Amino acid sequence: MAAPKKGRRQSAPGKPGRSLVFILIALVALTGGMFLSGHSTPRLGIDLAGGTSITLQAKDEPGQKKSAINPTNMNTAVSIINNRVNGLGVSEAEVQTQGEDNIIVNIPKGTNEKQAREQVGTTAQLYFRPVLTVASGEPTPEPSASSSGKDKDKGEKDTPKATDKGDDKTSPTPTASPTSQGRAVTDGLKADATPTPKESDKGSDKDKGAPTPTPSADPATAALQKKFTALDCTDKAQRGKAGDGVKASEQTIACGKNSAGQWEKYVLGPAELNGKDVDDAKATINQQSGSWVVNMEFTSGGSKKFSKTTSKLSQQQQPMNQFAIVLDGEVASAPSVNTTLSSNAEISGSFTQESAQDLANILSYGALPLTFHEQSVTTVSPALGGEQLHAGLIAGAIGLALVIVYLVVYYRGLSLIAIASLLVSAALTYTLMTLLGPAISFTLNLPAVCGAIVAIGITADSFIVFFERVRDEVREGRTLRPAVERAWPRARRTILVSDFVSFLAAAVLFIVTVGKVQGFAFTLGLTTLLDVVVVFFFTKPLMTLMARKKFFANGHKWSGLDPKRLGAKPPLRRTRRATGSAAGPVDPKEA
Repeated sequence: MAAPKKGRRQSAPGKPGRSLVFILIALVALTGGMFLSGHSTPRLGIDLAGGTSITLQAKDEPGQKKSAINPTNMNTAVSIINNRVNGLGVSEAEVQTQGEDNIIVNIPKGTNEKQAREQVGTTAQLYFRPVLTVASGEPTPEPSASSSGKDKDKGEKDTPKATDKGDDKTSPTPTASPTSQGRAVTDGLKADATPTPKESDKGSDKDKGAPTPTPSADPATAALQKKFTALDCTDKAQRGKAGDGVKASEQTIACGKNSAGQWEKYVLGPAELNGKDVDDAKATINQQSGSWVVNMEFTSGGSKKFSKTTSKLSQQQQPMNQFAIVLDGEVASAPSVNTTLSSNAEISGSFTQESAQDLANILSYGALPLTFHEQSVTTVSPALGGEQLHAGLIAGAIGLALVIVYLVVYYRGLSLIAIASLLVSAALTYTLMTLLGPAISFTLNLPAVCGAIVAIGITADSFIVFFERVRDEVREGRTLRPAVERAWPRARRTILVSDFVSFLAAAVLFIVTVGKVQGFAFTLGLTTLLDVVVVFFFTKPLMTLMARKKFFANGHKWSGLDPKRLGAKPPLRRTRRATGSAAGPVDPKEA
């Protein structure tokens, strides 16, 4: 007896229960992670929550041979602008690069738009100012006869702070001796890195902690002295406004952190140099000490200014032999000078690689021929944002309702599987969008809502492809369980090809576009990937389980798989096999 001819290989049923358990565990884990992260709703974009969105475009100044627009400089600019926005007291503001030369600043509702535009739209101001007075960052009490002795003691306790100025403001607690940290600037490797402190230095350190400036560092006006006394550098709002409205040629007050991470306040003299006088700055390792340092190179004009400034500072005592590197009104570092320096200088101290690189970036940024121009400014009121969110939710609900009505009318009982799959897909999408907010700063804006609505149709299309393949097998006369397993391989290929095309379109759209359109592309790509996960790990296993139920297996008229309604024909292949086994091969002419 001849072996039967092998037909198309049938897909194995597998164990559908395991796949459903996997989806359930994933949902529980994502939901638990969502609540543990403290976020129960997705982060809303400016167009839905209300606020101001500013797009800045970087531009090279004319005459530059080499473009200064590169990832390092753009990331440094983002960090500086982010500090500015935070200085306004804004919570959850977003500053991020977009493309090669754009920076997007999203400021939530409750922030003054004019003030925000002034802060983020101007080029960073980098100045080198001589230090006149240093004191603890807290408000200084008014001096009195009874407290003079205590103030003297306090000055003695603050002495180490005056010698920590070679450190970057983000440096950890210094490990070098106070003497070596006081020698924070050297001319290359020629100068002595650990000078011996003089007796006059020790005496001057006692004056550092005095509540009011020393006679030689007396502010130009009584108003400046009053501001210095009342300044509280531990208050973010006061730090941001400390030097507001002060010109480069005027004395000012500022805040900065010492090597121990404590805030200190300064009285600073007129600016001697600015950021354009710096030619380059790099973080390197000193070959002799093995520690991280920052090397600065000045322009020809900057070298002359720096030499003249350091010549004057080297003759002063602590803290008046220090110069402060001031960026946007905040002291980034305040190294001391013990000798006249020229075109090259080295800032050393208790730097880590990260803190040295941060200071080098700040110095380089101040010298960059890079400016930002406002490309667009969008302001949305909270009321309008709420209306747009409400309208988007209504549109999504209408689209989902129409899809459900179609599925119920056309597929009847099979619509239960489709609706359950849609609910699982919606739950996965919601939890992932919520978790991606704090993880990668994903915000749900109006185009992203549109992408989620379009995804309803993409997901429903996958169910329809699978259901129609199953129906085709039932029309050929097969029972439901083998029909499901034979239909799945063909449906699977079609679903994968369709989702691949959708994901490819979303990826291309995300790469070539900027702004809010990327939100649409990202959401479309995310939901397309989730469609594959849901169909493979939920819809197919659930369909396999339902095929074992009498309601579907017997072709109930409300199951959506009624053989009579589908026009099923007798199994022709089975009839031929029976004829051949009874009477031998059938003559083709007789057939």
